[in-house]
Amino acid sequence: MNRQRQGALLSTSVLLAFPSFASFYDPIDGQFDMGHYIAENAHGFLPIPILITEPAVGYGGGVAGLFLHETEEEKNKRKQAALEAIDGGAQLVPVAMTVAGALGTENGTWFVFGGHRHSWLNDRVRYIGVGGFGVANLDLYKQLSFGPIQKDLRFGTTTSVAALLQKVQVRIADTPIMVGVKQLLAKSKVESDNKFVETIMELTLGDENLTSGLGLELEYDTRDNLFFPTKGARISADYMFYDDAIGSDYNYRNLNLEGEGFIPLAEKWTLGLAGNYQRFEQDDLFVSPTAKPYVSLRGVSSYRYQGDEIETLQGQLTYSITHRWKVSAFYGEGKAIQKESAEKENKVKAGGVGFRYQIARRYGVHLGMDYAVSDEESAIYVNVGSGF
Repeated sequence: MNRQRQGALLSTSVLLAFPSFASFYDPIDGQFDMGHYIAENAHGFLPIPILITEPAVGYGGGVAGLFLHETEEEKNKRKQAALEAIDGGAQLVPVAMTVAGALGTENGTWFVFGGHRHSWLNDRVRYIGVGGFGVANLDLYKQLSFGPIQKDLRFGTTTSVAALLQKVQVRIADTPIMVGVKQLLAKSKVESDNKFVETIMELTLGDENLTSGLGLELEYDTRDNLFFPTKGARISADYMFYDDAIGSDYNYRNLNLEGEGFIPLAEKWTLGLAGNYQRFEQDDLFVSPTAKPYVSLRGVSSYRYQGDEIETLQGQLTYSITHRWKVSAFYGEGKAIQKESAEKENKVKAGGVGFRYQIARRYGVHLGMDYAVSDEESAIYVNVGSGF
């Protein structure tokens, strides 16, 4: 979805231009750390280099900035906790966070994005909003059957899009369970380099299209850190419906179930597990070619395996060399099922290795890279977080 030494060096190069005298070294272990800068500088933020080797869009890059907003009281509480313990402060979730960035790739894909997360009443009420605009040049696949012969038809698409996703959640009493409502609004135009496909899309989808969806969400979260958990779990379920009654040009529904869990096996070993199931149902004969869900695994092109049902399962084993440096190995499998034929199942396997550097100890933020290989391709990712 994009993670020590290389990550730290990239961040350091950006910091050279910053007119700030804040220390970039942790007073406890003397290691490079941006926690003090983020907390104490009025405009402090974590620069996140974006390295793109996503097979779907080619090589590229960009940069994003992560801003963590806290009151003076919250900053002092986190600072004191960080001085008292190596993992001190990491369990304290910032009341508000903002991210903004831009990226581009060699095939002409580009995107400008921003997001904000804010909570009130000791995280009893939460708002999350993400928006952006850009152009995505993607190869999509359609499986064709001619008797015993099955062939994947690949066609290039150019999607111009502006989108906004937002949700409001409310906590149930003093439990780790939150319920909420979601909204997605997107305006897009899809073109293809295949003249036949282009003609079909013009006749069935028109020129520009509006996608409008509303949904409900249920979330259970006991993770010990928002950015890089080492124990606990997060399980969520959401059901979105898109209908012309709320302004959508397409009529369909999507159920999304996902979860991730982190199990400490020993002092330095952590096992991570993640899974996802999606079910897509459409009322219209034709919908946007990017509407259907797809298998999302490191090392697999986005939209390479689309279907009416998606199933993925992943595992990751992480070893802590020190509290700063971590290495991991991961493996996952995914399956895309087409509704029109139960026999149309596309399966894919992917795995790889990665590393993380704890770039902001008092927040528990880890930055690093993953290298992943699947059946047909490979990719490198710069990630903040676990990689799930």
